[in-house]
Amino acid sequence: MCGHVDAMFAAIRRMTTTASPSVVIRIPRRMQERIENIKQVQSKRTNKLPTVKAGRMLIKSKNPQLNQSVGYTLGKFEQPVLASKGWKSKEALGDYFTINSTQSAPPFTVTHEGEDNDSAGHKTFECFHICPELVETLQSVNIIHPTTVQMQTIPKILKRQNILCAAETGSGKTLAYLLPIIHKLQAEKRLEGFTDTERRIQAVVMVPSRELAEQVTSVALSIGQRFGLVVKVVGGGRGVGNIKATFSHSQPDVLVATPGALLKALWKRFVSLSELNFLVIDEADTMFDASFAGMLEKILSHTQVASRLSETVGFTRKAQLIVVGATFPGGVGEILSKVTDLGSMVVVKSQMLHYLMPHVKQSFLRLKGADKILELNQALKKAEQEHKGALVFCNSASTVNWLGYTLEEMGVRHMRLQGEMPAAMREESHTDYIHRAGRVGRAGGSSGGEVLSFVTHRWDVELVQTIETAARRRTSLPGMESEIKKPSHKTDLTIE
Repeated sequence: MCGHVDAMFAAIRRMTTTASPSVVIRIPRRMQERIENIKQVQSKRTNKLPTVKAGRMLIKSKNPQLNQSVGYTLGKFEQPVLASKGWKSKEALGDYFTINSTQSAPPFTVTHEGEDNDSAGHKTFECFHICPELVETLQSVNIIHPTTVQMQTIPKILKRQNILCAAETGSGKTLAYLLPIIHKLQAEKRLEGFTDTERRIQAVVMVPSRELAEQVTSVALSIGQRFGLVVKVVGGGRGVGNIKATFSHSQPDVLVATPGALLKALWKRFVSLSELNFLVIDEADTMFDASFAGMLEKILSHTQVASRLSETVGFTRKAQLIVVGATFPGGVGEILSKVTDLGSMVVVKSQMLHYLMPHVKQSFLRLKGADKILELNQALKKAEQEHKGALVFCNSASTVNWLGYTLEEMGVRHMRLQGEMPAAMREESHTDYIHRAGRVGRAGGSSGGEVLSFVTHRWDVELVQTIETAARRRTSLPGMESEIKKPSHKTDLTIE
């Protein structure tokens, strides 16, 4: 065989040295078939995605070739192959993919320089040197270790600094501002010893909805009642008479309010914010958008907000400003610059801000709108069998009502909550909502939560593809504002 091959190559060399203008080289059929086989094998190896390795799956798709394992990391210039790539086409109906959870709990505590994760994870609320009663109250409801946001925020509020806290939903922001505020208020209450008739509002927390106001109030009451602090709430959907009754006997130490209700109370002079020590604007994502910005600006005109650290102490001190949110609309800097120096605001920014939470399983299903009810019914049946609650979000009040009637016909027990309900009816629903809303992914919440999204419109596909790309690359979602855009004449913000 070897001699035959040598003879063939010798013949080829002789042919190439002749004066013939064209050379024809014939390859034996068996060799040609072998070459073709090699090409096919190489082609299959090239087309096979290298994202699947042994072990747990990060992305699990209907098409196994589009799976991606937890152990695989995309290269910087490597383009991810998306399971949702063709979802704008009708042929994609019935397709699905899941972003699996990669850990059992949310990112927990901050790691300080020189410490390892274990030592940071064992920090307790005693490290803030707040009053022991507060620590005991938290321990009684099994809140032992502070979250990352709390580790970063609480010391700065205790130092009386103006704060901009940018952190993901469920990361413990409410306790991050309530704990240091209540600690400060109880210490001053012991020193000054005001009676009920002399009590004045020392802290205001503004939130965009009545339900959220009730939620924040319940947390403030649970940790403030032990010190005799009075916490009251005024929310939307109530008449002036009800608002007046809230303040008929005495002023609270802490007031939780929606902008509309608080503005009514200020116009009728039921309250005064002239001696305010703390002003919290929670859910800045909503509070500074067009629907609330005008009311918020009027409320801020009734307060004296500190522009520097020295103004937050002493007998003539001004209010310490705390702004909390996950994203910040463009008007935030414009409004705040009218009442304070933006340069005085210390920014606390979560490292996981706008990242997909690694402890929450997320599934996406491409289907026709007419099939949503059947798929939802299946999902609810599964949740019932596993003794889990379910929270269903709709895009309008009318859809909430329609879905409620449909679930009734299907024999599914449920409770409705939507903004167009009368306040009294919403109040009957809010207790259940408070206990269940946001359980998925919240710090301290039960594990095993899942999110199921129905993708029915072509215009939603691009958003799904953005989410899938962020998951595969393990990057944050793009286009999310987490810093205040300052007016040109103001000082830069401090980033820590």
